[in-house]
Amino acid sequence: MTEQFEQLITNYKADYESVYNTWFINNDDRLKAFRSIRRGVQQVIGDIKENKFPNDFKGSSLEIVLSCVAEQKQVFVGVAHPFYWKPKLRIPDIYENEKNKKAFGQFLENCFDYNTKGDVILKEIIKLDNLKIKGLGPAVASILYFLHPTILPPCNTAIMKGYNLLFNDKKKLGSWSEYLKMREVLIETNEKYKHLLSNDLGAFTGLLFEIGAGKMIACDRNFITEEDVANYEKQAAKRRKEVESEQLEENLHTEMQFRLLKIGNALGYDVISASNDRSKSYQGKNFSSLSLTAFPKMDMSKDTYSTVGLIDIVWFEKGTGKPICAFEVEKSTSIYSGILRLTDLDYSFTETEQHLYIVLPDIREREVVMQLSRPSIKSSRTKIQYILFSDLRNHCEALCKFGDSHDILKKIARTV
Repeated sequence: MTEQFEQLITNYKADYESVYNTWFINNDDRLKAFRSIRRGVQQVIGDIKENKFPNDFKGSSLEIVLSCVAEQKQVFVGVAHPFYWKPKLRIPDIYENEKNKKAFGQFLENCFDYNTKGDVILKEIIKLDNLKIKGLGPAVASILYFLHPTILPPCNTAIMKGYNLLFNDKKKLGSWSEYLKMREVLIETNEKYKHLLSNDLGAFTGLLFEIGAGKMIACDRNFITEEDVANYEKQAAKRRKEVESEQLEENLHTEMQFRLLKIGNALGYDVISASNDRSKSYQGKNFSSLSLTAFPKMDMSKDTYSTVGLIDIVWFEKGTGKPICAFEVEKSTSIYSGILRLTDLDYSFTETEQHLYIVLPDIREREVVMQLSRPSIKSSRTKIQYILFSDLRNHCEALCKFGDSHDILKKIARTV
């Protein structure tokens, strides 16, 4: 199998439309998601401990976590479905059953720490499985993956189907015991081929997803039917369209970042983009020519400093390193994760007033109003406004020409 499997991996990595390239490697949002999802899981744990977790999925902190996970490309489409509360079936039984709810919260807390070892996590999974909580199965693994990407692979229908096709197996979805058996094979196989893949199991499960979704073929084309070939080509065309759409979104994101850098410079501030965006350019103009070379040193924890460094655009008082304005550009990713990063910045600089903004497409205005209207956000000391893409684009030159401070943003910023 070695030579054939190595060729399969090579084909997977060479296809610029595969999830390896569009999600695992060339996707800044994926890196941001790990922090956001960890924060969200922490909120779930806290809500359960403090008896604030509701008796329905809708409106819960768990819904926010699964929304962040679902945004991680097509690999995680439908990840929230197993957690929807189905009253007639009483599944998953973690909403109305207080004992099960507490057990689920304790399980997440026991698995949460970065330093938790693999054997400890496996014991926690077995303990959870032994509780026989109705409807609570390996779908949880797609959350755990973002806590421990080198230990636990995500799991869904397409990934399991891809596994069965690749390894000629008949594992069933929905069983923790089947999941753990699958994991053992994945860990062993990944160890052998990780020089071609990654320590992060997302690379391997991405390959399984491609196979299970019919986007890659795990055997010679001579062994598949014409119908299979037609379906494969149809999927390939669909994938191309998705990739092109994502590229358009990324270009729009870059444009908005550039305009914010340009306005900040014109108003006399030091400006900088997110640490993973400084190599970008827009219409031939490099971000590096407008930005500081490095994020100013700040008196905050290492984790918070890393998070703040991922804020899309920050303006500082000239030569002081004191942040004045910060902007999160949310084209399609979780608005809530952007709110968390802006909140981290605000709470780290209590001696100066921060002006915080979510910048987003016009069609997402209703969504940002809903997020900023959450009681937990409205009651916070952090005040966040929003700016629509159309307003930023249409008024960029005027803001640069007539503005003399950040107060000019009042002309286009909106408040909930």
